Amino acid sequence: MSIAVKMNDPSTTGVNDATGKNSLTGNNAADLQSSFLTLLVAQLKNQDPTNPLQNNELTTQLAQISTVSGIEKLNTTLGSISGQIDNSQSLQASTLIGHGVMIPGTTILTGKGTEEGAKTTTTPFGVELQQPADKVTATITDKDGKVVRTIDIGGLKAGVHTFTWDGTMTDGTDAPSGSYNVSIAASNGGTQLVAQPLQFALVQGVIRSNGGNTLDLGTYGTTTLDEVRQII
Repeated sequence: MSIAVKMNDPSTTGVNDATGKNSLTGNNAADLQSSFLTLLVAQLKNQDPTNPLQNNELTTQLAQISTVSGIEKLNTTLGSISGQIDNSQSLQASTLIGHGVMIPGTTILTGKGTEEGAKTTTTPFGVELQQPADKVTATITDKDGKVVRTIDIGGLKAGVHTFTWDGTMTDGTDAPSGSYNVSIAASNGGTQLVAQPLQFALVQGVIRSNGGNTLDLGTYGTTTLDEVRQII
C-alpha cells in the first residue's frame, strides 16, 4: 500500500521541448524551493519602485514554499508508516503457517483410521453471530444434500463459536469418510438472525503481492487475514 499527495501544477510537472519530446522538470520539495526562491529574488529586484511588493504578499508567497516542503515531508512520513504496516502484516501472516484457522465456509471433513476400533475424526465447524441468539441449530448434510445429523446447540452470545461434530449420524452409526456441509439457523425470540457458518482450514503458506498478503489454504484456495475469524 502506498500513499502519496500529488500537486498538479503545469509549471512544475513538465514542458515540451522543441523536438516534441516531453522534458520533465524536478518537482520535489528541494527543486521547487530553489526555483521559488530564485523567482522571488528576481521579482524583488525588478519590482516597480512606485508599487513595491507588500508585506502580506511576501508572506503569502513564503507560506506557499513552506506548504510544498511540508507536503513532501508528509509523503515521506506516510510512505514510511505504510511500509511498516505492510511489514507488520507480513510478519503476522507468516506466524499462521502450520496453524488451523476458522474462516467463512460450510465444509466439514470426516475420516477414520484403518485399525480396528478407530474412531471417526472431523474438522471443526463454527458460527459467527452479530447478535445473541436463544436458539441455534446446526444441520449437517452429505454431498447429495441428505441430512445426516441435526444438532441443537442452544443459546449463544454474539461472537465466534467453534464446535466439533462427533462424526455420528442420526441413527448412531459413524458417518462415512468424506466431505459434508453444515448450515446454521439462529433465532432470538422467534426472530431469525444472520448466522455465518465457519469452516476449518490449515494455513500452508503466505503469498505476498502488491495487493497485500494472502494465506495459502491448500485445496481451500487462498484467503486474506481479514477473513480469519479464529486461530486454532
